[in-house]
Amino acid sequence: MQGHDVGGGPAPTGAMSPGDEKTWSIVAHLSVLVAFIGLAPLGALVVWLIYKDRSPRVRFHAAQALWYQLAWVLIIIAYTILSTILSLVVIGIFMFFLLPLLALVPIAHGCYAAYKVSQGEDFRYPFIADKLDGGSRRVV
Repeated sequence: MQGHDVGGGPAPTGAMSPGDEKTWSIVAHLSVLVAFIGLAPLGALVVWLIYKDRSPRVRFHAAQALWYQLAWVLIIIAYTILSTILSLVVIGIFMFFLLPLLALVPIAHGCYAAYKVSQGEDFRYPFIADKLDGGSRRVV
């Protein structure tokens, strides 16, 4: 298996086929869809926990998806709190109408990431991928 160990973890203990790596990388990105039932980052966390020691590529994609989804959960919570506070002065009421649209952004982005990975590209979320691999744009 070629590439660098992204994420600073130990060397893989069990080799995965390229097809399995691709599949589990796609699953990690598509795990954003469980946001519809309120469990957004858990799918990516499960993929990361199970496959982090088996494949640097899957570890990288699962870690990216996990941190991206966590960031969006925090953004949506902060936006909701701000909307609630501002609704006391009326302007926040209008912000509540944008909340469903805001919640669709990470879902659409996660599905796009899964599509790019399914096409054989290593998708990189802005800022998050650089933080995970130290900004060196390593090829997995």
